[in-house]
Amino acid sequence: MKSNVFKYIFIIFVIIIVIVAFFVIRNNENEQQTEEETTSVEEEIVREIRLGIAQYDTLNPLLTNNKNVQNVTKLIYESLVDISSDYKATPDLATEWAKQDATTYIIKLRENVRWSNGERFTSADVQFTYDRLKENSSIYSSNLEHVTMLEIVDDYTVKMYLDQEVPFFEYYLTFPILSKTFYDTQDYYNVGIVPVGTGKYKVDSVQENYITLTKNTNWWNRDTELTLEKITVNIYDSIGELYNAFKLGNVDLVSTDNTNIQEYIGTIGYSTKEIKGRTHDFLVLNTQNTLLTNQEVRRAISYSIDKNNIVSNVFQNKYYTSSFPLDYGSWVYQEQDASSGYNPEQANQLLSENGWSYRNSYWQKTISGRTQRIDLNLVVKASDSTQVAVAENIRTQLASQGIRITIQQYSDDQYSRAIENKSYDMILCSMNLSPNPDMSLFFGDNNLANYANEEVTNLMNEIKNTTDETTIKNDYTRLAEIYKTDIPYISLYTNKYTVAYNTELVGEINSNWFNPLCGIETWYK
Repeated sequence: MKSNVFKYIFIIFVIIIVIVAFFVIRNNENEQQTEEETTSVEEEIVREIRLGIAQYDTLNPLLTNNKNVQNVTKLIYESLVDISSDYKATPDLATEWAKQDATTYIIKLRENVRWSNGERFTSADVQFTYDRLKENSSIYSSNLEHVTMLEIVDDYTVKMYLDQEVPFFEYYLTFPILSKTFYDTQDYYNVGIVPVGTGKYKVDSVQENYITLTKNTNWWNRDTELTLEKITVNIYDSIGELYNAFKLGNVDLVSTDNTNIQEYIGTIGYSTKEIKGRTHDFLVLNTQNTLLTNQEVRRAISYSIDKNNIVSNVFQNKYYTSSFPLDYGSWVYQEQDASSGYNPEQANQLLSENGWSYRNSYWQKTISGRTQRIDLNLVVKASDSTQVAVAENIRTQLASQGIRITIQQYSDDQYSRAIENKSYDMILCSMNLSPNPDMSLFFGDNNLANYANEEVTNLMNEIKNTTDETTIKNDYTRLAEIYKTDIPYISLYTNKYTVAYNTELVGEINSNWFNPLCGIETWYK
């Protein structure tokens, strides 16, 4: 009887073990199946981003007149030289360039490049692109304004001949290159045709309402991983529709220099990166003027202008103050001033130390037996209401410091003649900066301020004749010091460039105003 009990217990024990083993095995199988399904789902995930174009015209980068299209085409077509996030000229389809003499450049091309259709890239493609830019107007035609001839040396070498010396000429080699072979059988002027490119991405399809870009498997740069696999570019009839699509979450990124962007897309539901734009406004002080030939007067004017006041009252804080034309983030000048330079007490001290007296609300001084007040004219363009408002602000600020300014509002033609003839005491100027860090406008021959300085001339010549980056940076630092202490010009403010993007977007935003999509290959959603 006792043995039977042990027998039944043993049998029950075995049954329990079998049941437990069954469920353990079944559970492991389920976990394995779940892992396989998860892996399968992960493999199907396509990392992508959605962009937008308003008023699309063509994907031919030489024929488009659309800034949105121009930005997108930089992903498809490459240039001889690219511009980095800190505005440095970097090799792209050209591996190197050399200045043989003042007006001759030799350019070596990359030899391992294929077009997205598999054809070889050669110097014939550079010649083809050069000819197209020379024969018709394009947004890139000005890049070759001073190039008189292109010569093919061999399949991977070209020479360019210029009609004059052009500082930092490599910055003008940033026009997209098109395929000669492709257009041997296609109509170049047919805007509906999509050319092949050599860039990171290729055009996969063009539909009525969107364009799809995918990785270019023939891209030459095998060392750069393209995390982003697919780009959908939605097409809209107007910029208002594009902004609304972003607001609704149908576009992941927009970039603009529109200071009123928040009126269109609101203030919540997205992140922004704000950077200094390319529009730079500054005062020119004619250093040949009887009063402005005195450095203490120029410096007193500079110390007496509160740039923050201008930015606040005229631009509602939608602009940045500026102290040097290249302080937008150029690699040659990385310094950012904490102060706008406003120091009225220092202005008063400078004038007093140099024999000026403050009487009857004016600074005055006896010069050659005559009493002279600091009384100057400021030329502005009458058609630019914002510029007039800035001039009025400056006049009011300087008047409170005993410096009298009379504003002269010129017509566009009068303003242009004044610039040409340097017929002004001071003039308010605005310019669109280039990634090219050339400072000839400010310090070269016939510069706007009629300014001459032997040290500056030597620095400009050294910059022009060296490729050593340390020397270039040091020279620009010194130029900035002279600019801010000798005051031939007073930088005032720079516009803001805004990149607004979906908060779910992953990746580091390295945008600049030259290429808002710089580094997009590392982004995804």
